[in-house]
This record gives sequence, C-alpha cells and structure tokens, in this order.
Amino acid sequence: MINKVTLAIKAKQTGFTLLEVMLAMAVFAIAGVALLGVADNNYRHISHLEEQMFANWVASNQLVAVSLDKTWPPKNNRKGKVEMAGRTWYWQQKVIKTDNKELRSIIMEVRLNEDDELVTASLMAFLAQDKP
Repeated sequence: MINKVTLAIKAKQTGFTLLEVMLAMAVFAIAGVALLGVADNNYRHISHLEEQMFANWVASNQLVAVSLDKTWPPKNNRKGKVEMAGRTWYWQQKVIKTDNKELRSIIMEVRLNEDDELVTASLMAFLAQDKP
C-alpha cells in the first residue's frame, strides 16, 4: 500500500514553481534580446557590403567609359550621376599627371549622396595615350 508521505512527495514534484517559471522567462527574454541585436548588426553589415559592391561597379563602369574615350588628356573633375540597383550614384573623376607624359592616373570616386565628404568607393586606373 502507498503511504501518505509518498503521495505527498509525488504531488509536490508534478509542476514548476512560480519562481522557476519567472527565471526561465527571464533567461529566454535576455537570449531573445541578444539574438535580435545580432540579427540587426548582421543586417547592417550586409547592407553596407551591398552598398560597397554597387559603388565599386559604378566606379568600374565609369573607368571603362573613360578608357573607351579617345580624348587626350582625359578631362579632370568630371562629375555625373548614374542609376544602379534602384539608387542614384554620384561619381567624380580625378586625373593626376604622372612622370610619363603619355600616362595619366585616373581616380574614380563614387558617393551615394552628392554632398557626402566620404566616398563610398574609389578605384584607380592608369590610362596611356594611344600612339598614332
């Protein structure tokens, strides 16, 4: 026969106390907040990388356009804007003389906003004068 003490012990062990439930909820809440912070940080980094990638593509496309243009020397401080990936990108071309008169250094800077001081991407290439 089952005695009263055994029944009392089994009855006590059938559920969680209020303190245990509150502690478990606090642990899961802290873990959830930390997980949301990591997800937000990851999203911001991916957005930044995507922005850098598109800006580099714009700069590369503009450098190709400069290399196809046959005017010599290339024009300095040319500016423009181009649409890519649903955004407007602002580019500026800087031409730097080199020691060789038949060679120019071209820096293509790309910004997301025209007034930004910092560039989103910057590429440099060398352009040689075509010999007739």
